[in-house]
Amino acid sequence: MLAHKKLKAFVPTVKPDEARSFYKDILGLKLLSEDNYALEFDANGTLLRVTIVPKFTPHSFTILGWNVADIVSTIKSLSKKGIVCERYSSLDQDKLGIWKSPGGSKVAWFKDPDGNTLSLTE
Repeated sequence: MLAHKKLKAFVPTVKPDEARSFYKDILGLKLLSEDNYALEFDANGTLLRVTIVPKFTPHSFTILGWNVADIVSTIKSLSKKGIVCERYSSLDQDKLGIWKSPGGSKVAWFKDPDGNTLSLTE
């Protein structure tokens, strides 16, 4: 029923000004609109709605992720903009914070200004 419909993603924020800067200036997403309820971005054809909420406690799991062709260069580019990859004691991560999954995928995590966990996968 929905297989051929466009997906819309939602992320909560209590810091809309910081979220705007993060998603637009750091991640490079195109800001489409903003009002008192949300910021909307074009995430390569997927609408990302960063919804303004009065209270929020971030979850411990990933809520958004991107597939990238070169995770090392992507992390290095994000690092130049102040983004630091998360470290997890339960995972064997390299010096950039990249974990190699049993299936061979390379994964790294970072946070947005609200503490939402985002990921990169190669």
